[in-house]
Amino acid sequence: MEFKQLQTFKVLTEELNFTRTAQRLNYAQSSVTTQIQVLEREFDVQLFERLGKRVRLTEAGERLLHYADRMLGLAEEAYLFVPGNDNPTGTLTIGAVESLCTYRLAPVLMEYRTKYPNVELVFKTGICADLRKQVSHGELDLSFTLEEVGTDEALVFDVLMRESMLILVRKGHPLSDMKAVEPVDLEGETILVTEPGCSYRTMFENTLAAAGLRNPKVEFASVEAIKQCVMAGLGVTLLPKMAVKEELRNETLVSLPWVGPEFPVVTQMCWHKDKWMSPALQAFIRAARETML
Repeated sequence: MEFKQLQTFKVLTEELNFTRTAQRLNYAQSSVTTQIQVLEREFDVQLFERLGKRVRLTEAGERLLHYADRMLGLAEEAYLFVPGNDNPTGTLTIGAVESLCTYRLAPVLMEYRTKYPNVELVFKTGICADLRKQVSHGELDLSFTLEEVGTDEALVFDVLMRESMLILVRKGHPLSDMKAVEPVDLEGETILVTEPGCSYRTMFENTLAAAGLRNPKVEFASVEAIKQCVMAGLGVTLLPKMAVKEELRNETLVSLPWVGPEFPVVTQMCWHKDKWMSPALQAFIRAARETML
């Protein structure tokens, strides 16, 4: 078994397509097929199911993927560490929810790129649960999530700040004249929510359900789309204050005087507890703490 074969195997688990894997690695497709066949003969198992043009990882392939991630990670660590150069280099793959990418992370990236121009940064967005899963599987070096304080034993969580969450309506909405708003006051209101799996969407829906409400809802993939539709009078939403500072200043959105249950949302970083803390990753964590705290 060679590292080249494990690298090909890893890329194929991501692409699930022999042609795209060959293109990504700059190999002939026959070379990809041969390398996978060598691994399958060596372990005497089938690693992928080939169903017509579709490719699916088998249970044995899932088990090998766990070890391949660790072995390739150790190899990368050795190449970086053995020469004894502590100057951050290499590639960091960072995950973050959309709101943090849009409203929080730009200063961090500017600070980091200024100090460490030799590190390549790759950013991926997603919902919190998916990002944590990708960190656990070694697909992300680090992730920023917007949710309750994490408790996964396989991950290290570093809370950067508590986020202020606001119930928002358009200017002139009848609820905006109330001195206090609780869940029952939202009865019959259409709620505008982010995609399933968003932590604060779940908190909002659970709070209304606990009050016996079954609000109609409209789902969006974008926070910006939610803001525009609330301003147009489509309904009520829950968003982090960081995402609506300009709209509050312009009074195109109004924050309701919420007296219902709190929404305990924090911005936090997380990484795998067994992750090798390369100079590049250590420097990125420092930059995030210094810039965001």
